[in-house]
Amino acid sequence: MVARLLLRAWLRGPAVGPGATCRPLSAGPSPGQYLQRSIVPTMHYQDSLPRLPVPKLEDTLRRYLSAQKPLLDDGQFRKTEQFCKSFENGIGKELHEQLVAQDKQNKHTSYISGPWFDMYLTARDPIVLNFNPFMAFNPDPKSEYNDQLTRATNMTVSAIRFLKTLRAGLLEPEVFHLNPAKSDTDTFKRLIRFVPSSLSWYGAYLVSAYPLDMSQYFRLFNSTRLPRPTRDELFTNEKARHLLVLRKGHFYVFDVLDHDGNIVSASEIQAHLKYILSDNRSAPEFPLAYLTSENRDVWAELRQKLVSFGNEETLRKVDSAVFCLCLDDFPIRDLAHLYHTMLHGDGTNRWFDKSFNLIIAKDGSAAVHFEHAWGDGVAVLRFFSEVFKDSTQTPAITPQSQPAHTDSSAAVQKLNFKLNDALETGIIAAREKFDAIMKTLTVDFIQFQRGGKEFLKKQKLSPDSVAQLAFQMAFLRQYGQTVATYESCSTAAFKHGRTETIRPASIFTKRCSEAFVREPSKHTAGELQQMMAECSAYHSQLTKEAAMGQGFDRHLFALQYLAAAKGIALPDLYLDPAYGQINHNILSTSTLSSPAVNLGGFAPVVLDGFGLGYAVHDNQIGCTISSYPGRNGKEFLQCVEKALEDIFDALEGKPIKT
Repeated sequence: MVARLLLRAWLRGPAVGPGATCRPLSAGPSPGQYLQRSIVPTMHYQDSLPRLPVPKLEDTLRRYLSAQKPLLDDGQFRKTEQFCKSFENGIGKELHEQLVAQDKQNKHTSYISGPWFDMYLTARDPIVLNFNPFMAFNPDPKSEYNDQLTRATNMTVSAIRFLKTLRAGLLEPEVFHLNPAKSDTDTFKRLIRFVPSSLSWYGAYLVSAYPLDMSQYFRLFNSTRLPRPTRDELFTNEKARHLLVLRKGHFYVFDVLDHDGNIVSASEIQAHLKYILSDNRSAPEFPLAYLTSENRDVWAELRQKLVSFGNEETLRKVDSAVFCLCLDDFPIRDLAHLYHTMLHGDGTNRWFDKSFNLIIAKDGSAAVHFEHAWGDGVAVLRFFSEVFKDSTQTPAITPQSQPAHTDSSAAVQKLNFKLNDALETGIIAAREKFDAIMKTLTVDFIQFQRGGKEFLKKQKLSPDSVAQLAFQMAFLRQYGQTVATYESCSTAAFKHGRTETIRPASIFTKRCSEAFVREPSKHTAGELQQMMAECSAYHSQLTKEAAMGQGFDRHLFALQYLAAAKGIALPDLYLDPAYGQINHNILSTSTLSSPAVNLGGFAPVVLDGFGLGYAVHDNQIGCTISSYPGRNGKEFLQCVEKALEDIFDALEGKPIKT
């Protein structure tokens, strides 16, 4: 069975299904220019990846109705059922047949890839908070290596090593090994490398290994989302050799690759970063970076003004830079400060349009903040994990290393932008909007210490299903209802797969939540355990279906997209208030688990929602939440904690405390 990956549209990060083992990160010492030298070429499996299936229309509508059942009363459900029948026998059938025919003519890609890119790139909302997530690194285990200059140098060198390894085809292919003793061995790798790329996936499949799509990886570097009227553009220029560094709202560039494509010496990179950190000029009066937090049409218009006013070449240096390194001038105070800093900062020291910003605070706290249109969390988490491993295990410099004796004033170029009154006014307006919305976002955290994955697996329960059940119980306790809930699942097991949605709110979680929250005294521990087992089995089924491309959300989205492209009036199914309600995801959830990750986060996807990041560890469960006014995240997490206590009590045969 294809292993499961749970990710948001950021981020969300991979967790594997029952019994699945993730391919370990690269082993062995870092050979200077490269992270690793894979026996199997990086893109060896890409050509033979299976294609993302278009589900049967009747299956999609059946799954859709199952997801609607806990959200609607009987009268509403009957109406929605009627909309589905009419759709299945009428316009839906025609659209589905057209989608299948179109898919057969485009075997190089997936049916969702084009519409999904369009969904992101045509969105006009600001990308900060609405789309961009972050992942924060754990500190370097060697505390002295968390010095800002040391860590910035080491992470930059490791990131460039990743770039070089990827482009040389030496990065190990991304593979999920269900039986690593057979497939994650040098013997198998030496054999499979000689199997033609057109057949290699099948060879891996025979030993229960599942290669994943890597088509997004090239956009990690030298890439930027450019604002354009109505639809943005993804720009990549792999020839550029310079790094973009932001500090105190100022922009600097210097080459990190030489003319032969080799990494500039670590001591030179260290010298240039030290030079930038020693620049004592004050922040600019009009910080240009605010513009990347604007409405996309507003930013597109202002960018055109920037170009017309003589800034085209300077902007191109920003757009084409290998990546953006953000050096912040303050230490991180606590988890909430870390979350806010890495998710949005103060707006002056991030270029939100870059494929990713590598952020390093004064105390060495570090994170990757990434733009979501170009790709999903699978590529970012692989990059993130490899950079953490390389920079901590084979660092390019030590805290005692001396910077090179080089003329950084000549090598480092400070980028200066010409601004007129219209641009200055635009920056002021962007800053006001940014400051106003950021003040409204609150974040909270819990760490449930009573148990985690180990205990739950002994109870034969899916750990993820228990976390999701706790969220359903918490919302019912706090607000007295069951609402649309979103959990993202990667479909990277297929060529050009993106994500599918798991719908954790089900008739099973609703029944179980009501038993725990509203009438715990009426049920024995055994009855509650039986209900939890049903929730777990159904959640595992939904997860398996989603990973196999057999959810309903992407299929219905593609049919709606096709109708719009053909100029067909929006079918009644999509005008049904129930369709709008199920896509108004009040609980947007994502799980993230990696030894490199300290914390991951994102904002709610709707103003009256919660952004829930969580990780079920071996012996504890961590949860972060973001919310806007009108929702109380702190209280919700207290309800989550109560739900988990109740679940564990029931599993241990104890009575539920009221």
